[in-house]
Amino acid sequence: MFDELSEKLDSVLGKFRQRGVLNESMIKEGLREIRRVLLEADVNYKVTREFLKRVEERALGADVLKSVSPGQQIVKIVQDELAELLGEGRPTLEWAQTPPTVILVVGLQGSGKTTTAAKLARRLLREGREPMLAACDLVRPAAVEQLTTLAEQVQVPIHVGEAGGDPVVTARDALAAAREQNRSVLIVDTAGRLQIDEPLMDELGRIRDAVAPDEILFVADAMTGQEAVRIAQGFDDALGVSGIVLTKMDGDARGGAALSIRSVVGKPIKFVGVGEGVDDLDAADPERLAGRILQKGDVVGLVERAERAVADEDAAQLEAKVMGKGKFNLEDFLVAMRQVQKMGPLDQLMKLIPGMKNKLPAANMDPKRLKHTEAIILSMTPDERRRPEIINRSRRVRIARGSGRSVAEVNRLLKQFKQMRKMMKKMKGMQGMPGMKGMLSR
Repeated sequence: MFDELSEKLDSVLGKFRQRGVLNESMIKEGLREIRRVLLEADVNYKVTREFLKRVEERALGADVLKSVSPGQQIVKIVQDELAELLGEGRPTLEWAQTPPTVILVVGLQGSGKTTTAAKLARRLLREGREPMLAACDLVRPAAVEQLTTLAEQVQVPIHVGEAGGDPVVTARDALAAAREQNRSVLIVDTAGRLQIDEPLMDELGRIRDAVAPDEILFVADAMTGQEAVRIAQGFDDALGVSGIVLTKMDGDARGGAALSIRSVVGKPIKFVGVGEGVDDLDAADPERLAGRILQKGDVVGLVERAERAVADEDAAQLEAKVMGKGKFNLEDFLVAMRQVQKMGPLDQLMKLIPGMKNKLPAANMDPKRLKHTEAIILSMTPDERRRPEIINRSRRVRIARGSGRSVAEVNRLLKQFKQMRKMMKKMKGMQGMPGMKGMLSR
C-alpha cells in the first residue's frame, strides 16, 4: 500500500542524496516537497505539520549542515522520524498473570475482524501458545460459519454462540470453557456495523465488562484512509482500545491511515494484515515499516515469510540436494517454486530485499509466468522431471502441446534450469574452502 508514497518520497530524497552540500534554503525547499507528498498520501495535516517540524529541527542542526554526506543524514532523519510516527519500539501484547489472556477484537463490519481473529490465533499457535476462538458476532449472517471454517483451517478450538443469542452470555461461557480446557489465550470475535452506533457500543461495552479483556484490538481497514482514523478514535473513546490492527496493507491505499492513526489515536499499531492467507499477519515493527516506506527493504520480514511458508523437512531435503547429497532435478525445482509462491507475490518479495525493488523487470515478476512454468513441468513424465537431459525435440513438442505453451518457452525453461544446475555445482565445489560450508548451510 506504500508504493505511491514510497516512490514520491524516494524522488524527493533522491535530490538530497545527489547534493554534496546543503544549506538552509535547500533543506526547506525539500521539506515543502515532502509535505506535499505526505498530504497527497492522505496523511493527517496535523500529523504532517508535527512530523516536518521535528525533521526540520534536526535537519538544520550543525551536525547535518557540516556533515560529509548531508543528503544521507537527511534520509536517516526522515527514516527515524517515520519510525517515531509509527510507534516507539516493537509493540507487544499484554499477557494475563493468570491464563487465559483475553483479546477482544472490535471494529466495523467489513474491516476484516473475523479473519484477523483467526490470523491472530494462527500466529499465537506458531509462537507456542494455545489459543481458543469465541464467535460472538451473532447478528451478521454466516459470521459464525466463517469463523468456524477458519478455526478448522488454523486448527484451534472454537466456542460458538447460538444464532440470535446474547453475545455477552456467549463471551462469558467461552471464557469459562477456555479456563476449563486450559487454553492460554481466548480471542473474542465481536459484531460490527456499517457505522458506529450506540447499540453496538453498548453491546461491546457489556462484553468487555463480562470478560475483562487484557487487550482490546481495534481492526481498521487501511483502504478507508482518514475515515479509519476517525472511526478508531470513536472506538477508543467508547471502549479504551489497547492497540490497532491495520488490514489490507497489501492493497492500493495511499498509506495515510497507517502514518496518521497512531499519532491521532495515541495507541500503537500492533499488527498489520499483508494478505488474504491465514499466515499473512505481521507484527508492526516501526523501524521495519519505515524501511519499507523508504524502499530500504525488510530482510527480517522476508525471513519470517520463508519460515512460515517452508516446512522444515522440505527445506532440509532441498538443502541436501543443493549440497550434493542428491541430484537436484525439475521435481525439486517445482517444490522450491511452490514454496516461493506460498511466501506471497514476487513483486512484494522483491520489495523486502534491500535494493532489489527496481532491479527485475515487471515481466519476470508476473505470477502468470510461474503458473506457465508449473504447467510445463507438470506436462513432463516423472522420468523426464528426474532426468531432464533425456528431453529431445519430439518430447519438447509433446510437452509444449500438453502445457499449452510454446516450444520456445519449454526450451527457455530447460536452458535456465541447466544454468542453475551449473551454478549449484560451483557452490558444491566451494564447500571445501575454509568457512564456505557453514555459509552455504545457513
